[in-house]
Amino acid sequence: MAAPTAEPSFADLFTPKLVTVLSEHYRLTDLRADAIAGLTVAIVALPLSMAIAIASGVTPDRGLYTSIVGGFVVSLLGGSRFQIGGPAGAFIVLVAATVAAHGVEGLILATMMSGVILLAIGFLRLGTFIKFIPYPVTVGFTAGIAVIIFASQIKDLFGLTLPGPEPGPLVPKLRAIADALPTANAAAVALAAGVIVVILALRRWRPKVPSLLVAVALASVAAWGLGLPIETIGTKFGGIPSTLPAPRLPEISLDRILILLPTALSFALLGSIESLLSAVVADGMTGRRHRSNCELVAQGFANIASGLFGGFCVTGTIARTATNVRSGARGPVAGMLHALFLLAFMLVAAPLASYIPLAALAGVLAVVAWNMAEKHAFATLIRASRGDAVVLLATFLLTVFRDLTEGILVGFGLGVLLFLNRMAGAVQIATDRPLIAPDRADDTDSRGAYDAAAATDTDVVVYRISGAFFFGAAATVGAALDRFDDNPRAVVIDISAVPVIDSTAAATIDGFVHKSERRGALVYISGASPAVRRVLLLHHARPPKVHFRPSAEDAVASARRAIAGIADREEAPPASAA
Repeated sequence: MAAPTAEPSFADLFTPKLVTVLSEHYRLTDLRADAIAGLTVAIVALPLSMAIAIASGVTPDRGLYTSIVGGFVVSLLGGSRFQIGGPAGAFIVLVAATVAAHGVEGLILATMMSGVILLAIGFLRLGTFIKFIPYPVTVGFTAGIAVIIFASQIKDLFGLTLPGPEPGPLVPKLRAIADALPTANAAAVALAAGVIVVILALRRWRPKVPSLLVAVALASVAAWGLGLPIETIGTKFGGIPSTLPAPRLPEISLDRILILLPTALSFALLGSIESLLSAVVADGMTGRRHRSNCELVAQGFANIASGLFGGFCVTGTIARTATNVRSGARGPVAGMLHALFLLAFMLVAAPLASYIPLAALAGVLAVVAWNMAEKHAFATLIRASRGDAVVLLATFLLTVFRDLTEGILVGFGLGVLLFLNRMAGAVQIATDRPLIAPDRADDTDSRGAYDAAAATDTDVVVYRISGAFFFGAAATVGAALDRFDDNPRAVVIDISAVPVIDSTAAATIDGFVHKSERRGALVYISGASPAVRRVLLLHHARPPKVHFRPSAEDAVASARRAIAGIADREEAPPASAA
């Protein structure tokens, strides 16, 4: 019997990935690859950081401070090899509301307080619980944030002039924008549309070209060369400084801390969700595994450092992290160099930022909002089941029309109720199965003789899941599936003892299938009931990526024949499940 795995020490859990990577014989070729990836990400982050800052109600230089200081600390101390930290579109709504209610000084203090909260969450090892948030909730609040971001950019997209401050809530905002439509600026509309077209065209036909920077640069040259009557960073903000400010603490008092505590908790909640989602995306792209609590500790230190230098909320950014991986990064050095490249850009090219049109940055954020919306996942969940659709729509609508934190909490509560309802149904159906199986005589065992080859076969690995497979267990099962160290040529996931599966669990299986594809391993799913199989098919775990078999024995036999080069006809899915 294998020896039990030793409990990891504090040092094991909180050693930054930078230390791990440097201890793996980090070479000059790795540094060169990280430098290229860091430069690529910096080019993407430069216009995006300023656009997010402006949309959040602060000056564009604060977005750069956030990316430079926060991004460096996240990579220096983080638990993910590839995470890129900085300002994120998901925070625009909360940051703008905080600035409107408490000013920039209140925002900075709330950012630093959220850093302290994130440190506590990480050191208390509570990061694992963040993974219990159901998949429909994350899709719902992300789509809701995308709608709010797009609505916040309509004014600059059309170059509108409002008679007063732009309202924060969506419905009053849309009324004010509708009333101001006669003031639309044709030059701003054309420039914003041009930026969107250039970004989409480059991503379609020249994906390696930094589309955001090219589009903004072309728009800036056009606005300056043609003398277009549109608002720019220079006309609205007077440009940006060419150096980092000296670190300083904001005004701190007990009353101020108590007032800002709910905001800081919201920042910490959203930051932890976003950063761990980003780390999971990087894991899926690379086959590596992050350490959740170490990552949250790094996020905590990054938010404190960002606030000291006048920045605001830092989190893991999914798009920039994915760009980092696709650019060939080898480890956290790429993220640290991305921050240093941004600092160099600011030192050298700060005067040029004054020519950037606000309509161009609005076009950038319009594309960001469109990409954030997770349209395919949204449509899949609407079709998946009535319960998932209710959780998704409740989270989405509350995020759009009420409050982000309220949307997450209500969505999570509905997700728990949905799980309990599904479990009640599953128990009702399987009344012939006791909760605890009694001992049985050997002659009643229908599984046949013990096959030692199945337990020792390194080419085919069998993983059996039993019990309800839902959002609360998805993270644990996902971690276990990723822990195969033998690089098997085929994996069999036996779910014959799974009475019910939810969308989070199905997404976990689909993510594992994608990782196995990249490793060249076949994936077989055995024993799926019609209801479970339907959920898996709706979440794209389907042939030819996945091979369904009625039993684990059939799956193992099929896998061995496939490995041996014997054609094995794929079982066609039933018409009702397709």
